[in-house]
Amino acid sequence: MARQDIALDKSYPSLLRSDDEVTLVARVSGALEARHFEPGQMVEEGDRLYTIEPDLYQATVNQREADLQSARAELSRAQRDAQRFEQLLSQNSVSRQQYDQALADQRVAQANVAQAEAALTSANLDLGYSQVTAPVSGMISLSQINVGNFVTSGTELASITPLDPLEVRFQLPQRDAFELRRQLSQGTEASDIRARLSIPGVSSGGDAELEGYLDFLGSSVDRGTSTVQAAATFENPDATVLPGQFVRVQIEGLKRFDVMAVPEIAVTQGLMGPQVYVLDDENKARERTVSLGELAGPWLIIQDGLEPGDRVVVGDPAGLEPGRTIDPQPFSGNAEAIMERIEQEEAQEQAEQAQALEGAAEEPVR
Repeated sequence: MARQDIALDKSYPSLLRSDDEVTLVARVSGALEARHFEPGQMVEEGDRLYTIEPDLYQATVNQREADLQSARAELSRAQRDAQRFEQLLSQNSVSRQQYDQALADQRVAQANVAQAEAALTSANLDLGYSQVTAPVSGMISLSQINVGNFVTSGTELASITPLDPLEVRFQLPQRDAFELRRQLSQGTEASDIRARLSIPGVSSGGDAELEGYLDFLGSSVDRGTSTVQAAATFENPDATVLPGQFVRVQIEGLKRFDVMAVPEIAVTQGLMGPQVYVLDDENKARERTVSLGELAGPWLIIQDGLEPGDRVVVGDPAGLEPGRTIDPQPFSGNAEAIMERIEQEEAQEQAEQAQALEGAAEEPVR
């Protein structure tokens, strides 16, 4: 046995969410003349979705354009009058009061032009709002209003939920959060910390997986739960999953450093609790009670009970008795290979037993 760094295989529960979900709201009043989508379809940013009585707002635009032309004509007249009165004033042909009045008329005409321009801008905005377009790309919901109904400014029409990317927010135990914070302090970017998302029972009854990255790690610990909030973003180009689904998040790169660990298969349950078999100087198996830590894939971290240099029996301890002499073979360090070999042996043994039972059942009764 020797101390080593062990990569963790931990996952955290969460729910998928779409932070960019938007609610479509009418910004003008009028009859809802048309709906240009089917509920549940994917829409692209800028797609036309609803039409709200555009003829009414086009007429208003036409009126405001005429008002602006009239105001500009009045301004042109007032400017000419002001220039003429300025010349007449220099010739003492008009009074100062008449000249001041001409200047005042010019300023009023200028204000009227500005007011008419603002009114035209507002009318054009309303005309644009009569065509409701998608502010984001995503899946659109059922329509809340049927065609033909009258809507007012503020009426909710539908909602759009972007499905790519999606986000999860979850709580990290403070020990795991501190390990990630250590990596970030050494120059690692949050987006370089990879994350894996598993969604139970999505793909033909199996589990679906998405790849993503960490994009947020909180800066404070929740006093009640001793956890730190984190968030990760996942690409979902095929809309495999939807917001609201229960998922489990696994963060890659989490490790426990300088720990004692044994393959999970090496641990059994004894009278005094969890135990392993350790070889003495004569290669005889001896029971050793241990205190267990975290499970890290095929490895179990041992908190207490083992010391560097101990020789632990890492094969299947089934049938092993204290005091039995063992011919030790060097361990490659591949705990996964041991687990796979034992599982294959168990499966083969079960198959042979089942075959034997079938053969016994087929023998004729005498």
